[in-house]
Amino acid sequence: MSPTPQEIFERYVYAGSMTHNADAVAETFTEDGVFEAPLVPADAAFPRRLVGRAEIRTALAAYYERQQQGGRAPNLEKSGYVLHTTADPDVFIAEIDTVFDGPAGEDDISVSLVQIFRVRDGKIARLRDYFAPDLVS
Repeated sequence: MSPTPQEIFERYVYAGSMTHNADAVAETFTEDGVFEAPLVPADAAFPRRLVGRAEIRTALAAYYERQQQGGRAPNLEKSGYVLHTTADPDVFIAEIDTVFDGPAGEDDISVSLVQIFRVRDGKIARLRDYFAPDLVS
């Protein structure tokens, strides 16, 4: 039985946002999977387009390494998401509100984004991640 959109999404989020495990993220994709962040400028440290599991693994490992030097973990109690199915059973949309705790004395940081997943055989064949590009360095 193929995994549900919920299972695919949760596996992807845990591998990426929660554990920063580039190998695990890459394994959520098909061998020829595509990761796109269309709003990210071409010169940003965060990758704009990655093709294939190997490229996804390598680029995200490098990004996670840089991010660990000052990144914050999301506050799961304050964050949330809604998954939307579509007429195409291989496509679903994630509407996400992520909250990062602010440093002592500062406000929390809230990030809203949308991700469009196209799946094949229980893996992500294409992911389009739409978020504010100024949030990545």
